[in-house]
Amino acid sequence: MSVINKGSRVLVTGGRGLVGHGLRARLNDMDVEVFAPGSSEYDLTSTEQTRAMFDKIRPDLVFHMAARVYGIMGNMNNKGLSIYDNVMINTNVVECSRRAGVRKVVAMGSGCVYPYPPPAERLEENMMLMGPPHHSEDSYAHSKRLLYAMLEAYRYQYGMDYVFVISGNLYGPYDSFDINNGHVIPSLVHKFYTAAQKGEKIFPWGTGKAKRDFTYVSDVAEALILMMEYGSGAMNMGSGNVNAIRDLIEILADVSGIGMKSVEFDTTKPDGQEYRYYDVSKLFDLGFRPKMSLEEGIKKTYNWFSEHYDIARK
Repeated sequence: MSVINKGSRVLVTGGRGLVGHGLRARLNDMDVEVFAPGSSEYDLTSTEQTRAMFDKIRPDLVFHMAARVYGIMGNMNNKGLSIYDNVMINTNVVECSRRAGVRKVVAMGSGCVYPYPPPAERLEENMMLMGPPHHSEDSYAHSKRLLYAMLEAYRYQYGMDYVFVISGNLYGPYDSFDINNGHVIPSLVHKFYTAAQKGEKIFPWGTGKAKRDFTYVSDVAEALILMMEYGSGAMNMGSGNVNAIRDLIEILADVSGIGMKSVEFDTTKPDGQEYRYYDVSKLFDLGFRPKMSLEEGIKKTYNWFSEHYDIARK
């Protein structure tokens, strides 16, 4: 039986961000009503404003993508702000979903919820709570672990179904391209664009050896739809492919035109975790397969940023 029915009222929190834009585009192709208010309309850290949003929209289904998000340095420098805001946002959205009679919530988690050191080379969902997370992202990770615990408790007591999405690195247009506090791909896109405009060298953080799973936003949207329709509980989300940060840098050196001769790694900056692999067999069992290659996805992201520099979040 389909979960996303004709005429369903679907709320996308964080609908103006990276994943929100891609998800809205996918949902708009379906016969549903999509609501994606921005943070300027409702402050989700406020219980009163979150309740007002749910009372007005009365959603049947919720994709909870909203979060206060940083990259490595941002997470290290804003631990208190990160855990407070994210716990408040998640608590308000889940409780208001229950009050509104929402049938299912698909909520964005993060790969940083996994323990460090990793208990295995390929991380499975049941390994999430086997130890503390990496210190560079522990506050954000604990806020997401609490979100998972709350969703599980609400399914047990109230019967509200959910998927807790443990995501790899996501990227694409409409991301936050903050050089200092952004995630790795958007931060590098901004750095390479600036270096190309000024004819300067670029100094990427770390050694370039750290490995991650990177998924383009259109593939993310497709995965989230499948999870809403057929998934339940904690589920890893990713492309199933793992690339070194150096791979990204080589692609950006080419697409920006500055070449690797203008790249010098700043090894005084952190790499973060050395590697993070995900077992995505549960997602692939739902029929998901990524369509966007890393090279094509990075080129699309870089070109979008170049063409929308004045309006891009930086």
